[in-house]
Amino acid sequence: MTWNAVHLFFLFGLGFGLLACGSSPEGSASMPRTDAEIVFFGEGIMTVDPTTEGAEAVVVVGDEIAAVGNRPFGQAWVGPETRVVELGEKARLPGFIDAHGHAALVMQFLPKVNVSSPPVGPAKSIDDIVDLLKAHIEEKQIPPGEWVIGYGYDDSLLAENRHPTREDLDRASTDHKIALVHVSFHLGTFNSTALKASGVDAGTPNPPGGVIRRQADSQEPNGVMEEAAAMMILRPAFEAGAAERFAPDLLAALNYHAANGITTVQDGASSLQFTEGVRQLAAAQPLPIDLVAYPHSLEIANLDDLAELGFSPSYENGFRIGGVKFVLDGSPQGRTAWLTQPYAEGPPGAGADYVAYPIVDPQHYLDFSKQLIQAEIPFLAHANGDAAIDLMIEGVDQATPNGERDHRSVVIHAQLTREDQLDEIKQLGIVPSYFAAHPYFWGDWHRVSFGDERASQISPLRSTRDRGIPFSIHNDAPVVPPDILRLIKIAVQRETRSGHVLGADQRISVEDAVHAVTLGSAYHYFEEDEKGSITPGKRADLVVLSEDPRAVKPEALDEINVVETMARGKTVYSSASP
Repeated sequence: MTWNAVHLFFLFGLGFGLLACGSSPEGSASMPRTDAEIVFFGEGIMTVDPTTEGAEAVVVVGDEIAAVGNRPFGQAWVGPETRVVELGEKARLPGFIDAHGHAALVMQFLPKVNVSSPPVGPAKSIDDIVDLLKAHIEEKQIPPGEWVIGYGYDDSLLAENRHPTREDLDRASTDHKIALVHVSFHLGTFNSTALKASGVDAGTPNPPGGVIRRQADSQEPNGVMEEAAAMMILRPAFEAGAAERFAPDLLAALNYHAANGITTVQDGASSLQFTEGVRQLAAAQPLPIDLVAYPHSLEIANLDDLAELGFSPSYENGFRIGGVKFVLDGSPQGRTAWLTQPYAEGPPGAGADYVAYPIVDPQHYLDFSKQLIQAEIPFLAHANGDAAIDLMIEGVDQATPNGERDHRSVVIHAQLTREDQLDEIKQLGIVPSYFAAHPYFWGDWHRVSFGDERASQISPLRSTRDRGIPFSIHNDAPVVPPDILRLIKIAVQRETRSGHVLGADQRISVEDAVHAVTLGSAYHYFEEDEKGSITPGKRADLVVLSEDPRAVKPEALDEINVVETMARGKTVYSSASP
Protein backbone atom coordinates (compact mmCIF):
# COMPACT_ATOMS: atom_id res chain seq x y z
CA MET A 1 0.00 0.00 0.00
CA THR A 2 1.45 3.37 -0.95
CA TRP A 3 1.52 6.32 1.44
CA ASN A 4 -1.14 8.09 -0.64
CA ALA A 5 -3.43 5.07 -0.36
CA VAL A 6 -3.05 5.05 3.41
CA HIS A 7 -3.55 8.84 3.45
CA LEU A 8 -6.88 8.43 1.66
CA PHE A 9 -7.86 5.59 3.97
CA PHE A 10 -7.40 7.84 6.96
CA LEU A 11 -9.54 10.51 5.35
CA PHE A 12 -12.35 8.36 4.06
CA GLY A 13 -11.91 4.68 4.86
CA LEU A 14 -13.67 4.42 8.20
CA GLY A 15 -16.91 5.85 6.88
CA PHE A 16 -17.48 3.65 3.81
CA GLY A 17 -17.82 0.06 2.77
CA LEU A 18 -20.77 -0.95 4.94
CA LEU A 19 -22.14 -3.18 2.20
CA ALA A 20 -18.99 -4.78 0.79
CA CYS A 21 -18.93 -8.44 1.68
CA GLY A 22 -21.62 -8.24 4.31
CA SER A 23 -24.43 -8.18 1.78
CA SER A 24 -22.73 -10.07 -1.01
CA PRO A 25 -23.39 -13.81 -1.18
CA GLU A 26 -19.97 -14.19 -2.80
CA GLY A 27 -17.95 -12.21 -0.29
CA SER A 28 -14.21 -12.19 -0.96
CA ALA A 29 -11.55 -14.85 -0.64
CA SER A 30 -7.80 -15.23 -1.02
CA MET A 31 -7.86 -18.91 -2.01
CA PRO A 32 -10.24 -21.52 -3.50
CA ARG A 33 -12.90 -22.80 -1.16
CA THR A 34 -11.92 -25.70 1.06
CA ASP A 35 -12.88 -26.89 4.50
CA ALA A 36 -11.79 -24.18 6.90
CA GLU A 37 -10.09 -24.74 10.25
CA ILE A 38 -12.23 -22.03 11.84
CA VAL A 39 -15.20 -19.90 10.80
CA PHE A 40 -16.39 -17.04 13.00
CA PHE A 41 -19.98 -15.84 12.65
CA GLY A 42 -21.40 -12.68 14.21
CA GLU A 43 -22.59 -9.13 13.78
CA GLY A 44 -19.80 -7.58 15.87
CA ILE A 45 -17.01 -8.13 13.35
CA MET A 46 -14.92 -4.96 13.11
CA THR A 47 -12.65 -5.47 10.12
CA VAL A 48 -10.85 -2.08 9.95
CA ASP A 49 -11.11 -2.48 6.18
CA PRO A 50 -13.74 -0.49 4.21
CA THR A 51 -13.97 -3.27 1.61
CA THR A 52 -14.97 -5.91 4.18
CA GLU A 53 -16.73 -3.85 6.85
CA GLY A 54 -20.17 -5.21 7.69
CA ALA A 55 -19.04 -8.83 7.29
CA GLU A 56 -20.81 -11.58 9.22
CA ALA A 57 -18.24 -14.35 8.71
CA VAL A 58 -14.46 -14.67 8.93
CA VAL A 59 -12.84 -17.81 7.53
CA VAL A 60 -9.42 -19.00 8.73
CA VAL A 61 -7.38 -21.57 6.82
CA GLY A 62 -3.93 -22.32 8.23
CA ASP A 63 -2.33 -19.07 9.36
CA GLU A 64 -4.32 -16.93 6.92
CA ILE A 65 -7.63 -15.12 6.74
CA ALA A 66 -8.97 -17.04 3.76
CA ALA A 67 -12.29 -15.30 3.24
CA VAL A 68 -14.59 -12.62 4.62
CA GLY A 69 -18.28 -12.33 3.74
CA ASN A 70 -21.85 -12.75 4.89
CA ARG A 71 -23.20 -15.75 6.78
CA PRO A 72 -24.22 -17.91 3.75
CA PHE A 73 -20.83 -17.27 2.17
CA GLY A 74 -19.02 -18.29 5.36
CA GLN A 75 -21.22 -21.37 5.79
CA ALA A 76 -19.94 -22.72 2.48
CA TRP A 77 -16.47 -23.10 4.04
CA VAL A 78 -17.68 -25.22 6.96
CA GLY A 79 -16.66 -28.87 6.85
CA PRO A 80 -16.88 -31.81 9.28
CA GLU A 81 -13.69 -30.77 11.11
CA THR A 82 -14.27 -27.01 11.05
CA ARG A 83 -14.42 -25.20 14.37
CA VAL A 84 -17.49 -22.96 14.16
CA VAL A 85 -17.60 -20.01 16.55
CA GLU A 86 -20.82 -18.07 17.08
CA LEU A 87 -19.73 -14.75 18.50
CA GLY A 88 -23.14 -13.67 19.79
CA GLU A 89 -22.64 -10.35 21.61
CA LYS A 90 -18.87 -10.66 21.38
CA ALA A 91 -16.73 -8.82 18.83
CA ARG A 92 -14.02 -9.99 16.46
CA LEU A 93 -11.25 -7.51 15.61
CA PRO A 94 -7.78 -7.67 14.06
CA GLY A 95 -5.10 -8.53 16.62
CA PHE A 96 -3.80 -5.46 18.41
CA ILE A 97 -0.34 -4.27 17.39
CA ASP A 98 1.95 -2.77 20.00
CA ALA A 99 3.11 0.41 18.29
CA HIS A 100 5.74 1.01 20.93
CA GLY A 101 6.82 -0.78 24.07
CA HIS A 102 9.69 -2.48 25.79
CA ALA A 103 9.26 -6.24 25.89
CA ALA A 104 12.71 -6.57 27.45
CA LEU A 105 11.66 -4.39 30.38
CA VAL A 106 8.33 -6.16 30.75
CA MET A 107 10.12 -9.49 31.07
CA GLN A 108 12.47 -7.99 33.65
CA PHE A 109 9.79 -6.27 35.72
CA LEU A 110 7.13 -8.95 35.95
CA PRO A 111 9.00 -10.73 38.79
CA LYS A 112 10.04 -7.46 40.51
CA VAL A 113 8.27 -5.36 43.20
CA ASN A 114 5.34 -3.35 41.85
CA VAL A 115 5.51 0.00 43.67
CA SER A 116 3.19 1.78 41.21
CA SER A 117 0.28 3.89 42.38
CA PRO A 118 -3.35 2.87 41.75
CA PRO A 119 -4.81 1.64 39.46
CA VAL A 120 -1.58 -0.08 38.37
CA GLY A 121 -0.18 -0.84 41.82
CA PRO A 122 -0.81 -0.37 45.56
CA ALA A 123 1.61 2.43 46.58
CA LYS A 124 -0.06 5.64 47.75
CA SER A 125 2.83 6.92 49.87
CA ILE A 126 6.55 6.48 50.43
CA ASP A 127 5.75 4.50 53.57
CA ASP A 128 3.76 2.09 51.37
CA ILE A 129 6.80 1.65 49.14
CA VAL A 130 9.05 0.95 52.14
CA ASP A 131 6.55 -1.64 53.43
CA LEU A 132 6.30 -3.31 50.01
CA LEU A 133 10.09 -3.61 49.78
CA LYS A 134 10.35 -5.06 53.30
CA ALA A 135 7.61 -7.59 52.59
CA HIS A 136 9.26 -8.65 49.31
CA ILE A 137 12.64 -9.17 50.98
CA GLU A 138 11.04 -11.27 53.72
CA GLU A 139 8.76 -13.27 51.43
CA LYS A 140 11.53 -14.11 48.94
CA GLN A 141 14.17 -14.55 51.64
CA ILE A 142 16.58 -12.46 49.60
CA PRO A 143 20.17 -12.85 50.88
CA PRO A 144 22.05 -9.75 52.09
CA GLY A 145 24.08 -8.05 49.39
CA GLU A 146 21.61 -8.94 46.60
CA TRP A 147 19.66 -6.46 44.49
CA VAL A 148 16.05 -5.61 45.34
CA ILE A 149 14.33 -3.78 42.49
CA GLY A 150 10.97 -2.02 42.45
CA TYR A 151 9.29 -0.41 39.48
CA GLY A 152 6.67 2.19 38.67
CA TYR A 153 6.88 4.68 41.53
CA ASP A 154 5.27 8.00 40.62
CA ASP A 155 6.20 11.07 42.65
CA SER A 156 3.24 12.98 41.20
CA LEU A 157 0.82 10.49 42.80
CA LEU A 158 2.52 9.75 46.11
CA ALA A 159 1.09 11.52 49.16
CA GLU A 160 4.40 13.32 49.68
CA ASN A 161 4.55 14.54 46.04
CA ARG A 162 8.28 13.81 45.90
CA HIS A 163 10.72 11.08 44.95
CA PRO A 164 11.78 8.56 47.62
CA THR A 165 15.36 9.33 48.66
CA ARG A 166 18.24 7.16 49.81
CA GLU A 167 17.19 7.77 53.43
CA ASP A 168 13.67 6.53 52.68
CA LEU A 169 14.96 3.37 51.01
CA ASP A 170 17.48 2.77 53.79
CA ARG A 171 14.44 2.26 56.05
CA ALA A 172 13.57 -0.79 53.95
CA SER A 173 17.07 -2.26 54.18
CA THR A 174 20.73 -1.34 54.30
CA ASP A 175 21.74 -4.98 53.91
CA HIS A 176 20.49 -5.06 50.30
CA LYS A 177 21.13 -2.92 47.24
CA ILE A 178 17.77 -1.27 46.53
CA ALA A 179 16.84 0.36 43.22
CA LEU A 180 13.49 1.88 42.28
CA VAL A 181 12.63 2.73 38.69
CA HIS A 182 10.45 5.78 38.10
CA VAL A 183 7.19 5.26 36.20
CA SER A 184 8.70 7.16 33.25
CA PHE A 185 11.76 4.86 33.18
CA HIS A 186 13.86 8.00 32.86
CA LEU A 187 14.79 8.31 36.52
CA GLY A 188 15.72 6.02 39.38
CA THR A 189 16.30 6.26 43.09
CA PHE A 190 18.70 4.15 45.14
CA ASN A 191 19.53 3.38 48.75
CA SER A 192 22.92 4.07 50.33
CA THR A 193 24.08 0.49 49.82
CA ALA A 194 23.35 0.60 46.08
CA LEU A 195 25.10 3.96 45.69
CA LYS A 196 28.19 2.75 47.57
CA ALA A 197 28.35 -0.54 45.62
CA SER A 198 28.11 1.42 42.36
CA GLY A 199 30.84 3.87 43.32
CA VAL A 200 28.56 6.93 43.33
CA ASP A 201 29.47 9.55 45.93
CA ALA A 202 29.94 13.29 46.39
CA GLY A 203 32.87 13.28 43.99
CA THR A 204 31.05 11.57 41.13
CA PRO A 205 30.36 14.05 38.30
CA ASN A 206 27.15 14.14 36.31
CA PRO A 207 27.57 11.92 33.23
CA PRO A 208 26.74 13.32 29.78
CA GLY A 209 22.96 13.28 29.36
CA GLY A 210 22.23 12.71 33.04
CA VAL A 211 21.97 14.36 36.46
CA ILE A 212 22.82 13.09 39.94
CA ARG A 213 20.54 14.98 42.30
CA ARG A 214 22.27 16.18 45.45
CA GLN A 215 21.34 16.81 49.07
CA ALA A 216 20.66 20.43 49.98
CA ASP A 217 23.85 22.48 50.44
CA SER A 218 25.97 19.43 49.63
CA GLN A 219 27.38 17.41 46.76
CA GLU A 220 26.32 14.19 48.46
CA PRO A 221 23.86 12.24 46.21
CA ASN A 222 20.32 12.17 47.61
CA GLY A 223 19.63 8.88 45.80
CA VAL A 224 17.59 10.29 42.89
CA MET A 225 19.26 10.13 39.48
CA GLU A 226 18.08 11.24 36.05
CA GLU A 227 18.49 9.68 32.61
CA ALA A 228 22.06 8.48 31.86
CA ALA A 229 23.00 8.80 35.54
CA ALA A 230 20.26 6.37 36.59
CA MET A 231 21.24 3.96 33.81
CA MET A 232 24.78 3.70 35.24
CA ILE A 233 23.29 1.75 38.15
CA LEU A 234 20.11 0.26 36.70
CA ARG A 235 21.71 -1.56 33.79
CA PRO A 236 24.08 -3.73 35.87
CA ALA A 237 21.34 -4.22 38.47
CA PHE A 238 19.02 -5.73 35.87
CA GLU A 239 21.73 -7.77 34.22
CA ALA A 240 22.49 -9.61 37.47
CA GLY A 241 21.21 -13.17 37.01
CA ALA A 242 19.15 -12.27 33.93
CA ALA A 243 20.77 -14.83 31.59
CA GLU A 244 19.50 -17.85 33.53
CA ARG A 245 15.91 -16.56 33.51
CA PHE A 246 15.87 -15.28 29.92
CA ALA A 247 13.68 -17.85 28.16
CA PRO A 248 10.94 -18.27 30.80
CA ASP A 249 10.81 -14.53 31.52
CA LEU A 250 10.55 -13.60 27.83
CA LEU A 251 7.82 -16.16 27.16
CA ALA A 252 5.94 -14.90 30.23
CA ALA A 253 6.15 -11.35 28.85
CA LEU A 254 4.90 -12.39 25.41
CA ASN A 255 2.00 -14.33 26.94
CA TYR A 256 1.18 -11.31 29.10
CA HIS A 257 0.83 -9.21 25.93
CA ALA A 258 -1.23 -11.93 24.24
CA ALA A 259 -3.66 -11.84 27.20
CA ASN A 260 -4.21 -8.19 26.30
CA GLY A 261 -5.10 -9.05 22.69
CA ILE A 262 -1.69 -8.10 21.30
CA THR A 263 -0.28 -10.18 18.44
CA THR A 264 2.77 -8.08 17.56
CA VAL A 265 4.93 -6.60 20.30
CA GLN A 266 7.92 -4.27 20.19
CA ASP A 267 11.14 -3.92 22.10
CA GLY A 268 12.33 -0.36 21.61
CA ALA A 269 15.95 0.53 22.42
CA SER A 270 17.02 -3.12 22.62
CA SER A 271 20.36 -4.14 24.01
CA LEU A 272 22.57 -6.38 21.89
CA GLN A 273 22.36 -9.06 24.59
CA PHE A 274 18.58 -9.03 24.36
CA THR A 275 18.46 -9.33 20.58
CA GLU A 276 20.92 -12.21 20.64
CA GLY A 277 18.96 -13.95 23.39
CA VAL A 278 15.71 -13.67 21.45
CA ARG A 279 17.37 -14.90 18.27
CA GLN A 280 18.62 -18.01 20.04
CA LEU A 281 15.23 -18.66 21.63
CA ALA A 282 13.38 -18.19 18.32
CA ALA A 283 15.80 -20.55 16.59
CA ALA A 284 14.77 -23.25 19.06
CA GLN A 285 11.00 -22.63 19.01
CA PRO A 286 8.55 -20.24 17.33
CA LEU A 287 7.58 -17.33 19.55
CA PRO A 288 3.85 -17.27 20.43
CA ILE A 289 3.42 -13.76 18.98
CA ASP A 290 5.61 -11.60 16.75
CA LEU A 291 8.38 -9.56 18.35
CA VAL A 292 10.15 -6.68 16.57
CA ALA A 293 13.35 -5.31 18.14
CA TYR A 294 14.89 -1.89 17.51
CA PRO A 295 18.45 -1.82 18.94
CA HIS A 296 19.48 1.36 20.72
CA SER A 297 21.43 3.67 18.42
CA LEU A 298 24.24 4.04 20.96
CA GLU A 299 24.95 0.30 20.78
CA ILE A 300 25.53 0.39 17.03
CA ALA A 301 28.65 2.04 15.66
CA ASN A 302 27.68 1.91 11.99
CA LEU A 303 25.46 0.28 9.40
CA ASP A 304 27.77 -2.73 9.19
CA ASP A 305 27.03 -3.47 12.85
CA LEU A 306 23.30 -3.40 12.08
CA ALA A 307 23.79 -5.74 9.13
CA GLU A 308 25.63 -8.17 11.39
CA LEU A 309 22.72 -8.07 13.83
CA GLY A 310 20.45 -9.24 11.04
CA PHE A 311 18.14 -6.32 10.20
CA SER A 312 15.32 -7.79 8.13
CA PRO A 313 11.73 -7.07 7.05
CA SER A 314 11.00 -10.80 7.43
CA TYR A 315 10.33 -12.75 10.61
CA GLU A 316 12.18 -15.91 11.61
CA ASN A 317 9.95 -17.90 13.95
CA GLY A 318 8.26 -14.70 15.08
CA PHE A 319 11.32 -12.46 15.53
CA ARG A 320 12.96 -9.78 13.46
CA ILE A 321 15.09 -6.67 13.89
CA GLY A 322 13.07 -3.80 12.49
CA GLY A 323 15.54 -0.92 12.56
CA VAL A 324 17.14 1.44 15.09
CA LYS A 325 15.84 3.37 18.12
CA PHE A 326 17.09 6.82 19.12
CA VAL A 327 16.29 8.40 22.48
CA LEU A 328 16.47 12.17 22.10
CA ASP A 329 15.09 13.43 25.42
CA GLY A 330 13.39 12.40 28.63
CA SER A 331 9.81 12.27 29.88
CA PRO A 332 7.07 14.83 30.59
CA GLN A 333 5.98 13.09 33.79
CA GLY A 334 9.60 13.05 34.96
CA ARG A 335 10.00 16.69 33.87
CA THR A 336 12.95 15.87 31.66
CA ALA A 337 11.22 16.32 28.27
CA TRP A 338 13.26 18.85 26.27
CA LEU A 339 11.25 21.99 25.50
CA THR A 340 11.65 25.20 23.51
CA GLN A 341 9.79 27.22 26.17
CA PRO A 342 10.35 26.86 29.93
CA TYR A 343 8.33 24.60 32.17
CA ALA A 344 5.59 26.28 34.17
CA GLU A 345 6.94 24.23 37.07
CA GLY A 346 10.14 22.24 36.78
CA PRO A 347 11.82 19.71 39.06
CA PRO A 348 13.10 20.72 42.52
CA GLY A 349 15.77 23.41 42.28
CA ALA A 350 15.11 24.23 38.62
CA GLY A 351 15.21 27.86 37.57
CA ALA A 352 12.46 29.78 35.81
CA ASP A 353 14.23 29.22 32.49
CA TYR A 354 14.39 25.40 32.83
CA VAL A 355 13.67 23.57 29.56
CA ALA A 356 15.44 20.24 30.34
CA TYR A 357 18.02 18.88 27.90
CA PRO A 358 18.78 16.39 25.13
CA ILE A 359 20.04 13.01 26.30
CA VAL A 360 21.84 12.20 23.06
CA ASP A 361 24.47 14.14 21.18
CA PRO A 362 22.28 15.89 18.57
CA GLN A 363 24.98 15.51 15.93
CA HIS A 364 25.07 11.74 16.47
CA TYR A 365 21.35 11.61 15.72
CA LEU A 366 21.62 13.90 12.68
CA ASP A 367 24.48 11.93 11.17
CA PHE A 368 23.16 8.43 11.87
CA SER A 369 19.51 9.12 10.97
CA LYS A 370 20.61 10.40 7.55
CA GLN A 371 22.60 7.23 6.94
CA LEU A 372 19.64 5.08 7.94
CA ILE A 373 17.16 6.86 5.67
CA GLN A 374 19.53 6.71 2.73
CA ALA A 375 20.07 2.99 3.40
CA GLU A 376 16.27 2.46 3.64
CA ILE A 377 16.49 1.25 7.23
CA PRO A 378 13.59 2.40 9.46
CA PHE A 379 14.17 4.13 12.74
CA LEU A 380 12.20 5.26 15.78
CA ALA A 381 13.07 8.46 17.63
CA HIS A 382 11.86 8.95 21.19
CA ALA A 383 11.00 12.66 21.37
CA ASN A 384 8.57 14.01 23.98
CA GLY A 385 9.31 17.72 24.16
CA ASP A 386 8.90 20.05 21.21
CA ALA A 387 12.65 20.82 21.13
CA ALA A 388 13.37 17.11 20.75
CA ILE A 389 10.68 16.85 18.07
CA ASP A 390 12.35 19.75 16.22
CA LEU A 391 15.58 17.75 16.26
CA MET A 392 13.82 14.63 15.03
CA ILE A 393 12.25 16.57 12.17
CA GLU A 394 15.59 18.18 11.27
CA GLY A 395 17.17 14.76 10.89
CA VAL A 396 14.50 13.58 8.46
CA ASP A 397 14.46 16.86 6.57
CA GLN A 398 18.20 16.77 5.85
CA ALA A 399 17.92 13.24 4.45
CA THR A 400 14.70 13.60 2.46
CA PRO A 401 13.73 17.30 2.37
CA ASN A 402 10.57 16.85 0.36
CA GLY A 403 9.49 13.58 1.91
CA GLU A 404 10.14 11.77 -1.37
CA ARG A 405 11.35 8.58 0.33
CA ASP A 406 8.86 6.18 1.89
CA HIS A 407 10.95 6.05 5.05
CA ARG A 408 8.16 6.11 7.70
CA SER A 409 10.50 7.34 10.40
CA VAL A 410 8.49 7.24 13.64
CA VAL A 411 8.50 9.96 16.27
CA ILE A 412 7.79 8.05 19.48
CA HIS A 413 5.55 9.57 22.18
CA ALA A 414 5.48 13.02 20.51
CA GLN A 415 3.69 14.41 23.54
CA LEU A 416 4.26 18.15 23.14
CA THR A 417 3.95 18.28 19.36
CA ARG A 418 3.08 21.77 18.12
CA GLU A 419 0.58 22.42 15.32
CA ASP A 420 3.32 23.81 13.03
CA GLN A 421 5.33 20.64 13.63
CA LEU A 422 2.39 18.55 12.44
CA ASP A 423 2.54 20.37 9.10
CA GLU A 424 6.23 19.46 8.78
CA ILE A 425 5.53 15.89 9.89
CA LYS A 426 2.95 15.54 7.13
CA GLN A 427 5.21 17.05 4.46
CA LEU A 428 8.13 14.79 5.37
CA GLY A 429 6.17 11.55 5.75
CA ILE A 430 7.01 11.13 9.44
CA VAL A 431 4.69 8.85 11.42
CA PRO A 432 3.78 9.99 14.95
CA SER A 433 3.11 7.29 17.53
CA TYR A 434 1.46 8.93 20.52
CA PHE A 435 1.69 7.79 24.12
CA ALA A 436 -2.05 8.44 24.30
CA ALA A 437 -2.45 7.13 27.86
CA HIS A 438 -0.89 10.34 29.20
CA PRO A 439 -4.08 12.41 29.67
CA TYR A 440 -5.42 9.96 32.26
CA PHE A 441 -2.22 8.91 34.00
CA TRP A 442 -0.45 12.30 34.16
CA GLY A 443 -2.83 14.89 32.74
CA ASP A 444 -3.30 16.66 36.07
CA TRP A 445 0.48 16.70 36.59
CA HIS A 446 1.03 18.08 33.08
CA ARG A 447 -1.30 21.00 33.81
CA VAL A 448 1.07 21.97 36.61
CA SER A 449 4.24 21.28 34.60
CA PHE A 450 3.25 22.97 31.35
CA GLY A 451 0.18 25.09 32.03
CA ASP A 452 -3.29 24.35 30.68
CA GLU A 453 -2.69 25.49 27.10
CA ARG A 454 0.27 23.22 26.40
CA ALA A 455 -1.09 20.36 28.50
CA SER A 456 -4.36 20.31 26.58
CA GLN A 457 -2.41 19.61 23.37
CA ILE A 458 -0.64 16.53 24.78
CA SER A 459 -1.04 13.74 22.19
CA PRO A 460 -2.77 15.90 19.53
CA LEU A 461 -4.75 13.03 18.01
CA ARG A 462 -7.56 14.98 16.37
CA SER A 463 -5.20 17.53 14.81
CA THR A 464 -3.18 14.67 13.38
CA ARG A 465 -6.30 12.82 12.18
CA ASP A 466 -7.72 15.95 10.54
CA ARG A 467 -4.53 16.46 8.55
CA GLY A 468 -4.71 12.91 7.19
CA ILE A 469 -1.40 11.97 8.84
CA PRO A 470 -1.02 8.23 9.51
CA PHE A 471 -0.53 7.70 13.24
CA SER A 472 -0.59 5.08 15.95
CA ILE A 473 -1.06 5.09 19.73
CA HIS A 474 0.68 3.02 22.38
CA ASN A 475 1.00 2.24 26.10
CA ASP A 476 4.81 2.17 26.28
CA ALA A 477 4.64 -0.94 28.48
CA PRO A 478 5.76 -1.41 31.14
CA VAL A 479 5.48 2.34 31.82
CA VAL A 480 1.77 1.55 31.94
CA PRO A 481 0.37 -1.96 31.42
CA PRO A 482 -0.33 -3.03 27.82
CA ASP A 483 -4.09 -2.63 28.29
CA ILE A 484 -5.30 -1.70 24.80
CA LEU A 485 -8.94 -1.18 25.78
CA ARG A 486 -7.97 1.34 28.44
CA LEU A 487 -5.71 3.06 25.90
CA ILE A 488 -8.65 3.33 23.49
CA LYS A 489 -10.86 4.72 26.26
CA ILE A 490 -8.32 7.42 27.14
CA ALA A 491 -7.89 8.41 23.48
CA VAL A 492 -11.67 8.74 23.16
CA GLN A 493 -12.34 10.51 26.48
CA ARG A 494 -9.09 12.33 27.45
CA GLU A 495 -10.21 12.48 31.07
CA THR A 496 -7.60 12.94 33.79
CA ARG A 497 -7.63 11.16 37.14
CA SER A 498 -9.50 14.14 38.59
CA GLY A 499 -12.15 13.99 35.84
CA HIS A 500 -10.89 17.06 33.96
CA VAL A 501 -11.14 16.75 30.15
CA LEU A 502 -7.65 17.53 28.88
CA GLY A 503 -8.17 19.01 25.43
CA ALA A 504 -11.67 18.01 24.34
CA ASP A 505 -10.83 19.10 20.79
CA GLN A 506 -8.17 16.37 20.60
CA ARG A 507 -10.56 13.47 21.26
CA ILE A 508 -11.00 10.85 18.54
CA SER A 509 -13.70 8.27 17.83
CA VAL A 510 -13.62 4.62 18.86
CA GLU A 511 -13.16 3.68 15.20
CA ASP A 512 -10.15 6.00 14.89
CA ALA A 513 -8.62 4.63 18.08
CA VAL A 514 -9.09 1.01 16.98
CA HIS A 515 -7.51 1.88 13.64
CA ALA A 516 -4.53 3.38 15.49
CA VAL A 517 -3.83 0.13 17.40
CA THR A 518 -4.31 -2.10 14.35
CA LEU A 519 -3.80 -0.90 10.78
CA GLY A 520 -2.22 2.38 11.87
CA SER A 521 0.40 0.50 13.85
CA ALA A 522 0.95 -2.04 11.07
CA TYR A 523 1.66 0.85 8.70
CA HIS A 524 4.61 2.16 10.64
CA TYR A 525 6.10 -1.35 10.73
CA PHE A 526 5.70 -1.56 6.90
CA GLU A 527 3.35 -4.51 7.59
CA GLU A 528 -0.01 -3.09 6.49
CA ASP A 529 -0.22 -5.61 3.63
CA GLU A 530 0.05 -8.52 6.10
CA LYS A 531 -1.59 -7.34 9.33
CA GLY A 532 -3.89 -4.80 10.90
CA SER A 533 -7.26 -5.57 9.29
CA ILE A 534 -9.57 -8.49 8.64
CA THR A 535 -8.85 -8.81 4.95
CA PRO A 536 -8.54 -11.98 2.83
CA GLY A 537 -4.90 -12.92 2.38
CA LYS A 538 -3.70 -11.31 5.59
CA ARG A 539 -2.34 -13.15 8.59
CA ALA A 540 -4.91 -14.67 10.93
CA ASP A 541 -3.92 -12.43 13.84
CA LEU A 542 -7.25 -11.84 15.55
CA VAL A 543 -8.80 -10.97 18.90
CA VAL A 544 -12.25 -11.70 20.37
CA LEU A 545 -13.61 -9.14 22.82
CA SER A 546 -16.46 -9.60 25.28
CA GLU A 547 -18.32 -6.67 23.71
CA ASP A 548 -18.19 -4.53 20.58
CA PRO A 549 -16.26 -1.31 21.39
CA ARG A 550 -18.65 0.60 19.14
CA ALA A 551 -21.66 -0.53 21.16
CA VAL A 552 -20.64 0.48 24.69
CA LYS A 553 -20.50 3.87 26.38
CA PRO A 554 -17.02 5.45 26.24
CA GLU A 555 -16.61 5.28 30.00
CA ALA A 556 -17.11 1.49 29.86
CA LEU A 557 -14.53 0.74 27.16
CA ASP A 558 -11.95 -0.45 29.68
CA GLU A 559 -14.49 -2.90 31.12
CA ILE A 560 -14.40 -4.92 27.89
CA ASN A 561 -12.44 -8.15 28.30
CA VAL A 562 -10.18 -10.03 25.93
CA VAL A 563 -11.81 -13.44 25.40
CA GLU A 564 -9.37 -14.96 22.92
CA THR A 565 -6.22 -13.97 21.06
CA MET A 566 -5.18 -15.75 17.89
CA ALA A 567 -1.75 -15.37 16.27
CA ARG A 568 -0.89 -17.02 12.95
CA GLY A 569 -4.20 -18.88 13.07
CA LYS A 570 -3.57 -20.44 16.50
CA THR A 571 -5.07 -19.53 19.84
CA VAL A 572 -2.34 -18.08 22.07
CA TYR A 573 -4.65 -16.84 24.83
CA SER A 574 -8.13 -17.82 25.98
CA SER A 575 -9.94 -16.49 29.03
CA ALA A 576 -11.53 -19.94 29.31
CA SER A 577 -8.15 -21.58 29.88
CA PRO A 578 -7.21 -22.42 33.48
